[in-house]
Amino acid sequence: MVHRDYETLLVGLEERVLTVTLNRPEKLNAFNLQVMQDLLDVFDYADAEDEIRVVVVTGAGRGFCAGADVTRGGKAFDHGKSGAAHRDSGGRVALRVYACTKPVIAAVNGAAVGVGASMTLPMDIRLASEEAKFGYVFARRGIVPESAASWFLPRAVGMQYAMEWVATGRLIGPEEALASGLVRSVHPPDELLPAAYAIAREIADNTSAVSVALSRQMMWRMLGEGHPMEAHRLDSRIMGQIGGGPDPVEGVASFLEKRPPRFPGRVSGDMPAVYPWWGNEEFRPLGE
Repeated sequence: MVHRDYETLLVGLEERVLTVTLNRPEKLNAFNLQVMQDLLDVFDYADAEDEIRVVVVTGAGRGFCAGADVTRGGKAFDHGKSGAAHRDSGGRVALRVYACTKPVIAAVNGAAVGVGASMTLPMDIRLASEEAKFGYVFARRGIVPESAASWFLPRAVGMQYAMEWVATGRLIGPEEALASGLVRSVHPPDELLPAAYAIAREIADNTSAVSVALSRQMMWRMLGEGHPMEAHRLDSRIMGQIGGGPDPVEGVASFLEKRPPRFPGRVSGDMPAVYPWWGNEEFRPLGE
């Protein structure tokens, strides 16, 4: 297992799965600026390292992340002279997760409150322990949803659940989280990480890293488009660029030969020329 050292995280790479454990158990893994910096760095590492195929995020001890560290008391959310120039620290993490080229699985082992709940929303698959609980408690602290939750949460569970949870700020148990679609499954505590790793291995062992990276960004970014023609433009352009490449050749060959695939493509160097396509005003490969 390969390890990297961080002040607030435990990080290990094994069998192409990077496990990131929030590690401030005495504070229920409360979020502070050091946690932000460590998470930003570890997702940079995940993107740069081709050996990493999936990222699993969990928490040490009883909590996943109990929200912002409010040890400053009433000044906890006072950003002073930064004022309008302030960038929400949880939002910086959420947007970094959103931009990741590797699929991200949240294994929520305990309380995930405030930023602790919001940071999981741009993660692709969320599993919860029977001891987990979620809370979008911003209105109970006199603030507004952060970590870009006002964009992610309605897309995850719909407006009805999202607005009720934000307006009341109440805690949500694992069964309600499951019924709403916030999590895909609920597990006994000792079965949570094995379930997350089973999904991670299914991805790592059977799929093309380039295909998954492209598909992840296609799925997330198409959420904001107003017409399926945008998806048609994009998938036509990408298929035109990668269809004759080594990963599709290997994918078909392994299927016909009834053997596990050995995809050669690397996210670090083998993405098609169209990537990244967002923000490219010239990207209009098809007519209306």
